[in-house]
Amino acid sequence: MEIRAFRPADEPALYEICLRTGDAGEDATGKYADPKLLGHLYVGPYLALEPELAFVLDDGGGTPVGYVLGALDTERFEAACELSWWPELRRRYPAPARPRTADDQLILQLHHPFRQSREITARYPSHLHIDLLPAAQGRGYGRALLERLFEALRAGGSPGVHLGVSSRNQRAIGFYRRVGFEELASFPTHLLMGRSL
Repeated sequence: MEIRAFRPADEPALYEICLRTGDAGEDATGKYADPKLLGHLYVGPYLALEPELAFVLDDGGGTPVGYVLGALDTERFEAACELSWWPELRRRYPAPARPRTADDQLILQLHHPFRQSREITARYPSHLHIDLLPAAQGRGYGRALLERLFEALRAGGSPGVHLGVSSRNQRAIGFYRRVGFEELASFPTHLLMGRSL
């Protein structure tokens, strides 16, 4: 396997990886009527707005089996999403009046995306998402992907990076701690973790 820069042809595979790891690290296939919704939230905007911070774990034959996606400046990224990413999705997915389904909950996030606090972005201005398929986990590739992104973030002048992780995903929490992240805040559904660069 090799780590390489994102290529536009990778996008469908990265959406698929996001879905197959989208239930607190487990496969979310079948959980959503629209299998692209998770990718629209957690993959698409990074590929569209900061593709230079998207790195892929390739199985050696051109097929992605993992990725890390980053945003150098979270506040700038959130503003760019408001201008050029969310509007089209909001037209395509009207806000549900009475959210009932798992899809509805994701659609609400398109209309009311989470905004990170200035308290966090002052110390950890960058953020990331990382996902690997089970066959690629536990073999050092996650750490290697993060190091590739950290190098790019440092080159961009970032002093720190943060991420959110489901409180149900204890394996991922342990991994993040081993690579230098510490808990910044705890919420009912997730932890916020940060790392200096």
